[in-house]
Amino acid sequence: MTFAIQSLELGPMENFVYLIHDLSSNRAAVVDPAWEVAKLVKLAEKQDIEITDVLLTHSHYDHINGLNELLQTYDAEIHLLKSEAQFWDHDLDQPTIHYGGDRLEIGKTSIEILHTPGHTPGSACYHLDGNLITGDTLFLFGCGRCDFNGGNPEQMYNSLKKLGSELNPETIIHPGHNYAHKCTSTMAEQLEGNPFMQINDLDKFIDYRMHQHDLERDTPYSPIIL
Repeated sequence: MTFAIQSLELGPMENFVYLIHDLSSNRAAVVDPAWEVAKLVKLAEKQDIEITDVLLTHSHYDHINGLNELLQTYDAEIHLLKSEAQFWDHDLDQPTIHYGGDRLEIGKTSIEILHTPGHTPGSACYHLDGNLITGDTLFLFGCGRCDFNGGNPEQMYNSLKKLGSELNPETIIHPGHNYAHKCTSTMAEQLEGNPFMQINDLDKFIDYRMHQHDLERDTPYSPIIL
């Protein structure tokens, strides 16, 4: 393994902020810097890790509110999908714009960027050697809301179907929030116990995501069979 993934649960919305540490170069990428940035910096400094990159899964406030503070400490390169940059319409200092299917390299660690719209138009998941960092696209036994500005339940349905059909069942899922009884899962477990991965009819998916789900379920999520 060329890398290690470390997580911190930060802020009032139970966000997971991830540090992808390339072991060969001691470089690291932060996924979705938010909330208590000092804790993230302390973790990196304790391990003598240099944060050189920032990967954004999407641009909602609870995933980016620590970005400026982090950039005061590290001159890091920001990565996001073009469609998310257009949706966010935020004045970033020369971010690196990507498209779905692009790869980026952190030392010897190769990261594939997957375009998974639904929560926002440019939501991204980051796929690296059997691991998937999902932001607010896929939670453990849940998925991101589609009723905010930029949300689209049909796109979410297609994104989840694509992830479920194309990724290895043993892929480890690292979600954007701690909304379940555990912190990680496998794609196989999600295909079996995540209600959003079980529905095979678009209209039923839209009705469940937009109307039924939030009335019927509370966190922490557990596996269910519809």
